[in-house]
Amino acid sequence: MSIKPRRSVLYMPGANRRAMDKARTLDCDSIIFDLEDAVAESAKGEARQAVAQMIREGGYGYRELIVRVNGLDTPWGSDDIAAMAQLPIAALLFPKVETALQVGDIAAAVDAAGGGSLPLWLMIETPLGVLDVRAVAASSPRIEVLVMGTSDLVKELRAEHTPERHNIGYALQHCVLAAREAGVDILDGVHLDFRNSESFAAVCAQGKAIGFDGKTLIHPSQIETANATFGFSEDAVVDARAVMAVWQEAQAAGKGVAVLDGRLIENLHAAEAERVLAFSAALSER
Repeated sequence: MSIKPRRSVLYMPGANRRAMDKARTLDCDSIIFDLEDAVAESAKGEARQAVAQMIREGGYGYRELIVRVNGLDTPWGSDDIAAMAQLPIAALLFPKVETALQVGDIAAAVDAAGGGSLPLWLMIETPLGVLDVRAVAASSPRIEVLVMGTSDLVKELRAEHTPERHNIGYALQHCVLAAREAGVDILDGVHLDFRNSESFAAVCAQGKAIGFDGKTLIHPSQIETANATFGFSEDAVVDARAVMAVWQEAQAAGKGVAVLDGRLIENLHAAEAERVLAFSAALSER
């Protein structure tokens, strides 16, 4: 089993060279260089050049590098793709994706810019995007990750931000279901009140319980909590090894179940233990 840890995925404003430089030292799994919402219209070209320079300079180590470009329906989207498609990055992230047809246009634009093998990450952040996420997620084998844009979604719904997020629970769960059906990862949206560590920890725990693979972040102070919540403790890894050991013994004996410390172990428990061990191994390989 191959797993890419994406517990902590930090947005970096493309116009902030100091922040992008500091990201080389942060303990996040992935970095999203942002050319869209975090950059003023007057600074789009300068930010594009700055991001390209930072990526070429390298020094980000194991961190997965992604660039969020502007949409193809904007004056900057095509130029963003042309500048980024052939850089040493893991993927391009596209905002406000709503239809499978749109994904086809995106893939064609990336191909035309020379990024034919580049994976695609897609943001789901509008009512139509949520409602059609199943078709979107299954529309291309190049789609690797869905990213919830909860801030824009709340705005588009004319809703309000609530600590429990009960008002967008359906949307979150619906998108997780679509991601699992398509076999892609899905990341929870950002938490804007980044100075409130208690509320951030609570929303991370909620996202983990729903099924998200990780959390998108807006501040380095959020990394540690996201890593702890969406990762696995050493105790969990030890238990996973024990589960696999008794399961393999049962399989060798021709049994369909095993017992560990009074717990019944079936194939679904073995599959989850295998995932925990693969996740731990991926972190160790860094």
